[in-house]
Amino acid sequence: MTTLSVVQGANTSASADGGAAHPEATFNIGTRKSKLALVQTDLVVKALASAYPDNVYTIKARDTAAGDVDKVTPFKDMAVKNLWTHELETLMVEGQLDILVHSLKDVPTQLPAGCEIGAVLPREDPRDAFVLKAGRNPCKIQDLPAGSVIGTSSVRRTAQIALLYPHLRVEDVRGNVNTRLSKLDAEGSSFDALILAAAGLIRIDLGHRITQYLDSENGGMLYAVGQGAIGVENRSPDDRVQRILSAIDHHETHLAAATERSLLRTLEGGCSAPLGVETSWVKNPNGQTALRLKSIVVSTDGKAKSEIDLTEVVASKNDAESFGIKAASELLRRGADSILAEIKAKKPTTAADLEEN
Repeated sequence: MTTLSVVQGANTSASADGGAAHPEATFNIGTRKSKLALVQTDLVVKALASAYPDNVYTIKARDTAAGDVDKVTPFKDMAVKNLWTHELETLMVEGQLDILVHSLKDVPTQLPAGCEIGAVLPREDPRDAFVLKAGRNPCKIQDLPAGSVIGTSSVRRTAQIALLYPHLRVEDVRGNVNTRLSKLDAEGSSFDALILAAAGLIRIDLGHRITQYLDSENGGMLYAVGQGAIGVENRSPDDRVQRILSAIDHHETHLAAATERSLLRTLEGGCSAPLGVETSWVKNPNGQTALRLKSIVVSTDGKAKSEIDLTEVVASKNDAESFGIKAASELLRRGADSILAEIKAKKPTTAADLEEN
């Protein structure tokens, strides 16, 4: 594990004796080494340093997660479920790290015993982004000619493309954002376009590559559970860490993400369901603030689907958990049960809806 930086809050450099910060005011923060992971970690550290300027935050990184080491095997064919989080979680449980920073969509819905999502930062744009090959005349995904090749490593995206755009082809593409864009733009590349998470592109200053934002009203595609949200994981018995994380937690984002994660956990007990979601805060007929949840489960060949559009008042984590369970039950009632059963019968895909970008 590499120590990348030590960030001191504004008040720590003014100690009377000029000595090091007291150990109780030092927090070790774990992350991966990708550019996007480090940008997201920086956002968390800045928020913590602003809220608690007397503390010191040490950023430690690894690049030996299963998804980092194996850059060839499609995510859906990997045996391990927590592709990006397992090693860091082990170090945190052992006490070597206090806090982990994740893209929330990469975090399995079943956390190790003694771990929790202690905070979620304000959500960046959660939508998928359609990215055309550099130099190509702009067009929308629905305007691509038959046989055009879309690059993605996501079963969720592949299934929705098969449903909405059966005339298009999908090929697996792996690597971080810049690697995928290089593969797209390379001379002789088979790819005409990629679908990536808009949030990742925006956070590393590549938002100009987005040709089209995809959602239920534009392109028809729903995004991954937790997409666009930064989740901060901690040991659940750690009051010291829980106290500082409560100051940076964005309540509405956390509740929306908790609802999405409850839905996914109920459907499939993890990350194997090819599930798309879209959540937004609205006013219900009684004038109350409520969470609207659109969701879809699509068979891998795009020939069957189950979808819902529900609205509930969600004011607590218990409300979020209940709404997710209710939404999952409705999806199953509308046909998701047979879709998921068929997927399981063909081949278990325990990491099917995990995608890094």
